[in-house]
Amino acid sequence: MPVPKVKVAVIGGGLVGLSTALCITECLPQCSVTVISEKFSPNTTGDVAAGCLIPHTCPDTPLHQQKAWFKETFDYLFKIANSPDAGDSGIHLISGWQIFKSAPKETYPFWWQVVLGFRIMNEAELSKFPSHTFGQAFTTLKCQASQYLPWMEKRFKNNGGYLESRKVSNVWDLHGTYDVVVNCSGLGSRDLFGDHSIYPVKGQVLEVKAPWIKHLIRDGDGNTYIYPGISGVTLGGTRQTGDWNCFPNTQASKGILDRCCHLEPSLHGVSVIQEKAGLRPTRSALRIEKDVLIKNGQQLPVIHNYGHGGGGFSIHWGTAKTATKLLQELITSMPNVYAKSKL
Repeated sequence: MPVPKVKVAVIGGGLVGLSTALCITECLPQCSVTVISEKFSPNTTGDVAAGCLIPHTCPDTPLHQQKAWFKETFDYLFKIANSPDAGDSGIHLISGWQIFKSAPKETYPFWWQVVLGFRIMNEAELSKFPSHTFGQAFTTLKCQASQYLPWMEKRFKNNGGYLESRKVSNVWDLHGTYDVVVNCSGLGSRDLFGDHSIYPVKGQVLEVKAPWIKHLIRDGDGNTYIYPGISGVTLGGTRQTGDWNCFPNTQASKGILDRCCHLEPSLHGVSVIQEKAGLRPTRSALRIEKDVLIKNGQQLPVIHNYGHGGGGFSIHWGTAKTATKLLQELITSMPNVYAKSKL
């Protein structure tokens, strides 16, 4: 007699939710997975992101854990970039420079051994940036969000996953229908789970037509960057803490363009294709852990995976694997569950 599948609801259809759901379907065949979200691509925060793999340090998450997540994500995406899926998924290698007005305390960041060909820039290269005195050259990966998110959706559905477009207003509404809830709701965790330690940091970018730009350029402060992509060049950005407004701001766009033109003068007079803004779900430490909600004697097991801030693309697959391992531990303890996995 076949063992019934463990019914898993993933709340959140953005980058973190989709990657976690996909990872579960690939590693835990005993699970039936449904992603429930009010928004899917192209209307998620991930669709706004530049998608360049350069980690943003999360202050209260151990650095060795962040490096492990970054390496798992980089290795996973690198394989895709070197496969027939590269074109459809929108994943490609990108080389360039991160530059500083003065040398940082750590000239070799924690991720330098993960990216390809990391080295300190020479004087000839730095002469391109007269306002900066130090720089790092390397090759990393970039995800074209407008392709990568739909590609993940397709793979997830091909694995037998389901997508459900609706807002979850009360997590207990899922009790009885699903055995486990995986919370990838980001800022939605404030209302759904009462986590007021998560807050928005608004980010704004411009997509411009500049096919002559072939190298990434990123100011070391993280506020100004130029990332060439498949369909255009992404210019950024802004960091507005506590701003819940999702709409682009004209003044902010002007500031972005001015700062990027200072780094790359050839951008003067460039044609703007699109202005985009989104809210980064930020907290001092990522929350990836098991939880059990209790109400009127009823229990609802939950796996949390949220709080990636502006670094989601850099670590999303690593955190998805961690969440999947936590789910495996949880369902192994459940009665009548076949616990074999592909992890």
